[in-house]
Amino acid sequence: MKDKFSKLVNVYKKYGFIGFCKKLYAYIVANYFNKISFAVFFNPKKYRKQFSEILNSDKFDRIVLWRSSFGYNVPLFQRPQHIANNLSKNRCLVLYEVTTMTDKVKTVKYFSDNLYLVNYNNILLNKILMKELEKIDKPKFVQLYSTDWKLSVENIKDYMAKGYGFIYEYIDDISPELAGTKDLPKNIADKYEFAMSNKDVFVVVTADLLKQDVINHRGETNMVMSSNGVDYSFFEEIDKDFDFMPEFKAVLEKGKPIMCYYGALAKWFDYDLVKKIAKTDRYSVVLFGIKYDESFDENMKDEENVYFLGPVDYKILKNYAARCDILTIPFLINDITKATSPVKLFEYMALHKPIVTTDMNECRKYESVLRATNADDFIAKLDCAMELKNDEKYMALLDKEARENDWSMKAKAIIDLISRTSP
Repeated sequence: MKDKFSKLVNVYKKYGFIGFCKKLYAYIVANYFNKISFAVFFNPKKYRKQFSEILNSDKFDRIVLWRSSFGYNVPLFQRPQHIANNLSKNRCLVLYEVTTMTDKVKTVKYFSDNLYLVNYNNILLNKILMKELEKIDKPKFVQLYSTDWKLSVENIKDYMAKGYGFIYEYIDDISPELAGTKDLPKNIADKYEFAMSNKDVFVVVTADLLKQDVINHRGETNMVMSSNGVDYSFFEEIDKDFDFMPEFKAVLEKGKPIMCYYGALAKWFDYDLVKKIAKTDRYSVVLFGIKYDESFDENMKDEENVYFLGPVDYKILKNYAARCDILTIPFLINDITKATSPVKLFEYMALHKPIVTTDMNECRKYESVLRATNADDFIAKLDCAMELKNDEKYMALLDKEARENDWSMKAKAIIDLISRTSP
């Protein structure tokens, strides 16, 4: 209860009173009213039949229950959706948990072959699904993020007692800042301790520091590295005639080179660095994304040459990024960012744009990334990036590293891991 109260306080700070009321209403509807569905209550046979038809297909070899309330149709289209999509393309039936705060799925919905969106919060629907799953003699797994604070260790143990493998995706530093709470939620801490002390758990790590943490706790048994990646083919097609929002058109009309960042704007974002870049007056600084916490409003007030354009749908965001000159990741260096494998890094590569970042551990692995050790060095690297924007060898390097980090390979690493103990 304390975790939820802390989260509510942060939501209030982030969205204000009206925004808080809207979010609270959506949360109550999603987590309480949507637990009951009259459609399922009055016609359970329909859903038993639907699940039976899904589960008795010959199109998959194993079943993965994605059980983190990340949602599917959210502004930040990230690792969960990409991994789910690519698992489904490799003979895994993925039953992906939605949240009705973002997904209009009250029961179950077909998304693509081997990928279904499921409202696990619907109590009766979940019971029907679990009963139908008991009849299927194929390897089954429950998969979730290390940042998930909904399922408890007891929930995971219940799954494992029924023969499910547990895939723990260790994707970030275990931090209350990422959870959006004052203290680390108990369910996050408990699942972390369980995964680190139980070698039967399949652990997927996305960064070297996380890998070393696992090794220190339990060795390399049932562990695999699967960093974040990119849907390379998606970024191959850019709409050159795309009609940009008026605010972005206004930035283009200024004629200055555009330095761009997209993603969450949070406490690990280096606002002082961005302000120093903006004050050089050499670049228009464009920021796309969501205000993850109150830090943006506390740090960026009426800064000249800084243009916050809000969240842009994933499907069209690439058109904006492709029109910019340099793509950046201006993060502070701390425990969170040292253990971060940024999704945007690989998308930047696929966009064939010069990349400048701060000296993050996971960025050191790639030749195409220009890393800066301080603010002055970052500004100097921006100048270098401008010289590289039409360099054929550099473009070829970006392309090579993007292709090497396609999501299909990241999903294959997970399949290879769980296949060691199943057909």
